[in-house]
Amino acid sequence: MTLEEAPMTIDRDGLAEFLRLRREALQPEDVGIPRGQRRRTSGLRREEVAALCHMSTDYYSRLERARGPQPSGQMIASIAQGLHLSRVERDHLFRLAGHQPPTQGTVGDHVSPGLMRILDRLQDTPAEIVSELGETLRQTDLGVALVGDLTRYSGNARSIGYRWFTDPDSRLIYHPDDHAFLTRMWVSGLREMVTMRGSGSRAAHLAELLLEESDEFRRTWNTHEVGVRPTETKRFVHPELGTLELTCQTLLDPAQSHHLLVYTATPGTESHEKLQLLSVIGSQTIRVSPTPTDGP
Repeated sequence: MTLEEAPMTIDRDGLAEFLRLRREALQPEDVGIPRGQRRRTSGLRREEVAALCHMSTDYYSRLERARGPQPSGQMIASIAQGLHLSRVERDHLFRLAGHQPPTQGTVGDHVSPGLMRILDRLQDTPAEIVSELGETLRQTDLGVALVGDLTRYSGNARSIGYRWFTDPDSRLIYHPDDHAFLTRMWVSGLREMVTMRGSGSRAAHLAELLLEESDEFRRTWNTHEVGVRPTETKRFVHPELGTLELTCQTLLDPAQSHHLLVYTATPGTESHEKLQLLSVIGSQTIRVSPTPTDGP
């Protein structure tokens, strides 16, 4: 067995030390957390990091104390993202935990620390980070309130383009008058990705599946249309607030092929008022009082 083929083992002490040092180096303002006047902790608290990594404080604390079970690769990826690690730091973390790092490539799920810092400062704005295949990797709380948690999907359904043609409910968050254009846009973008990434790419795999599963996709694909770009104004349909017309600004991270999408409304408009209301109610369902009746 060669050195490259030898199984990796977890370095518990090294993992614990690396996590602690990275936590202490990360400041509250780096992740959009108010510092407060009584903070004495160097860097972030364990419970704050645990929340950023979507795990229990007890689980994370045991890792910093070199205890507990070996974390899975998925858990390590979540920790790397929560700690805003660079790709090199992420790969180092994987090895300390006894896992091979994800294969290096142009496309990946690991969001760069710089893009994460920007997203963390947009908590009063609907925003999301998406991959070139339309996979939502991160959302602000107001982004979740606007369109729901789009990071919950797995497999091929992570791509909005795939869901568009296989799950009718995925279209409900968009204005019906925009559906025909969005159909052309998703197909055009996927065709461009297939050409760019090649026949063995994930983009090509999605195209092959959709050609088999969706007549609508197949008809649109056969027009061979490219260059259909998103419009600056997007119309979302909220189940309680109705239609919101929002302007979408995009920031590209070319190294990762990730896009940060930020949605704002023109001040003084009805959509601006709805967006302000959405920031108050969050993702909570608005409960409308029943209409009074004459009966008991």
